[in-house]
Amino acid sequence: MATIIEHEPPYKVGYFVGSLSTASINRTLSKALVRLAPRELQLTEIPIKDLPLYSPDYDAEFPPEARAFKDAIDSVDAVLFITPEYNRSIPGGLKNAIDWGSRPWGQNSFNRVPSAMIGASIGALGTVVAQQNLKSVMSFCNSPQMNFPEAYIHITPGLITDDGEVTNDGTTDFLRNFLEEFREFIIRVLTVVPKTGR
Repeated sequence: MATIIEHEPPYKVGYFVGSLSTASINRTLSKALVRLAPRELQLTEIPIKDLPLYSPDYDAEFPPEARAFKDAIDSVDAVLFITPEYNRSIPGGLKNAIDWGSRPWGQNSFNRVPSAMIGASIGALGTVVAQQNLKSVMSFCNSPQMNFPEAYIHITPGLITDDGEVTNDGTTDFLRNFLEEFREFIIRVLTVVPKTGR
């Protein structure tokens, strides 16, 4: 029996920048990932900054910003989280966005959507705990996760320029490999667990 995947490449990847800061090093990292992505992946940001704080009171009628946010997730094949670590966890804005995406109950936009995560910090081990927290949250959301390679990017001065050019060959190779692995993971997930039925 032939294996059938949902569609051929390119695959649309919606990415979330966990920091709301315009000067975020994780936003700079996102620019590098867009530049280094293989041609089979189309990376597009799904903004989170305009979402109000989630409350179940909204479940009967989502505000326009939240409906647009869920529509954006529904339009992609996979999601990528690019996030810092705040107080040994994920930023509140990112958790709020995930809450919106997973509600109302029974309308979880992350269900069966392949996901991966990466984070940048000025500390050598920054985002390790945040990513572990994020894995737990996305497991509950039934999002198949790429668990390897793990990606904790130690940002040093000049490593990534403001327009997303990576100046270190080793970092460039690592990020390119991370994205290629994510491409292969997306294909495997869409082959075995298509997104239909969310």
